[in-house]
Amino acid sequence: MTSPGVPEPAEAIDPDVDLHVPGQRAETAGHGKWWVLSAISVGGVAGALARYAASLLWPAAEGAFPWATFWVNVVGCALIGVLMVLVSEHGRSAHPLVRPFLGVGVLGGFTTFSTYARDFTELLEREEAGTAMAYAGGTPACALGAVWLAASVTRWAVSRPAVAR
Repeated sequence: MTSPGVPEPAEAIDPDVDLHVPGQRAETAGHGKWWVLSAISVGGVAGALARYAASLLWPAAEGAFPWATFWVNVVGCALIGVLMVLVSEHGRSAHPLVRPFLGVGVLGGFTTFSTYARDFTELLEREEAGTAMAYAGGTPACALGAVWLAASVTRWAVSRPAVAR
C-alpha cells in the first residue's frame, strides 16, 4: 500500500521481468510476443508427445487406476519446481524464452489436467467412488508436494559450496 495520492505501481505480468528496469526492458525487446508464442507452441508439442509416449509405455488396463496420468502430473510438477529455482532464484536469470518454452510449453504440455479430469469421471462412471475421491485428492496433493520437495532439494543442491578439486 502506498501513501494517499501516490499511485500504486502496476503489477508485473511476468514476475521475472520488470520493464521498469532498463536492462530487463532491453533484454526482452528482441523477444516479441510471436517469439514467446512460438517457444510455447514448440515446447507444448514436445511435452504433449512425451505425455503420449508415457501413456503408450504405461497403459492403464480397463478398470485400473490411472497410474500413468498420476505419475506424469507428479513428475511434471517436480520438474516445474526444479526449473523455477534454476531460472529465477538467488539472482539467477535465464534467456527470456527458457521459461515459456520449458515451463509453459514442455511441462505445461506434459502435465495434464484434462486427462486427470477424464480419468476421475471414468472412475465415477464405473462406480468406484472411493478410488475416484482418492485420485481427485491425491493427485493435486502429491503434485504440490512434488513441487515443494523438488524445489527444496534443488535449492539445497545449488547452495552447496563447490568442492575443491
